[in-house]
Amino acid sequence: MEAFNFLVWPFLACLLLIFIHAYFGIHILERGIIFVDLALAQFIGVGIALSFVIGEEKSLLLSLIFAFLGSVILALSRKAARYVNIEAFIGVLYIFSFSAAILILDKSPHGLEEFKTIMNGNIIWVTPKDILSTFIIYGVVGALHFFLRKQFYALSFEGRGGFLLEFLFFASFAVVLVKSVHIAGILQVFSFLVIPALVGRLFFREPFKVLMVGWLVGVLISMGGIFLSFKLDIPTSPVIVAGLAVVFFALLFVKIFAKKAGISQERPDISR
Repeated sequence: MEAFNFLVWPFLACLLLIFIHAYFGIHILERGIIFVDLALAQFIGVGIALSFVIGEEKSLLLSLIFAFLGSVILALSRKAARYVNIEAFIGVLYIFSFSAAILILDKSPHGLEEFKTIMNGNIIWVTPKDILSTFIIYGVVGALHFFLRKQFYALSFEGRGGFLLEFLFFASFAVVLVKSVHIAGILQVFSFLVIPALVGRLFFREPFKVLMVGWLVGVLISMGGIFLSFKLDIPTSPVIVAGLAVVFFALLFVKIFAKKAGISQERPDISR
């Protein structure tokens, strides 16, 4: 019972993360900008790194500043795509953010540990207060996307929409990432964005069905990962990330070999 009381909070945190990030993941996959989450999260990480140097009480403010600055940059990505490959554009943003964070943390006496915190987070130690604030922030963003669902659908699936709508999409995404990176770290946030949606798209193309499969896989793996992490006393985020990756590859191989078997059965026997 004591273990349950301790683990229920990180599990609820994972639940909230899965619900919001799997939704955004469908949009990101459809746009073909897979690493945008990693780049934007790492850009926000620059703000967190700065807070370690100049004062941790400024962490939220600096994170939000870098979040909205990153949103402006990414809102211009469609225009940038006319001149450069969009994935290269996002890759440059990521590598700049990664390098900047290292340079900043080099001035901190505990730079390595703080860098690990940005990457891995501390989801196992979330509190009821963290859960409540996360629920409120995700709820507000979710409500915004519900009311503008047709516009955001047209933006991602049909390429219709102006700069303001593009900025609103990325700004709301950035606000989610600010909270997510603080509680879960960049690696887990990226895996929750991409892998559940990828698993869903192995079997379906309809966004609602992709979302349902992504939620199911994410919840089950999170439950197993948190329990395994607690029992073996190993870091929680890497266990969950590795578990999601293993499930994705396993299902991908099943899909590949099932398709090959189906093709071989359909081939006519020409030896007679």
